[in-house]
Amino acid sequence: MTLLLDDVSQQHFDRLRAAHFPVARNHLAAHVTLFHALPGERVADVRGELAAAAGRPAFDVAVTGVRFLGRGVAYDLAAPELTALRDRLAAAFAADLTPQDRQWRRPHVTVQNKVDPAVARALHARLAAGFQPWTAEARGLGLWWYRGGPWEPVDAYRFV
Repeated sequence: MTLLLDDVSQQHFDRLRAAHFPVARNHLAAHVTLFHALPGERVADVRGELAAAAGRPAFDVAVTGVRFLGRGVAYDLAAPELTALRDRLAAAFAADLTPQDRQWRRPHVTVQNKVDPAVARALHARLAAGFQPWTAEARGLGLWWYRGGPWEPVDAYRFV
């Protein structure tokens, strides 16, 4: 599951990802992962929870900085509404969460990954030097399916 952002922010992150993510590994648009794995055998329950969670207004998400990932670069995001929303959904799926999803880290958008650390360090320095905090808008939730190949979009749950 991903957080859906406003079009301008999405396009900005997509351009950065297209420019800096290894082409052979770049199979997805830029995204904010909220969960890596939800119970596929309970897809009706998952859809119901997402529909209920989307019954809220859109909200602002602060883009707070550029983070060095060791072999990549990401933009950090912060919003109390995002944390509360993610916590609510984590509670609904608590019994089914993987260890990775139980240990949710700071929300972020990865624009580079799986590159030599020196390449990542250089991009981080360049992006951090010109960074100005800004605000994106969270517009909904995206549900995806992984069937052994690239992720397939299943549905989008737009905030009201």
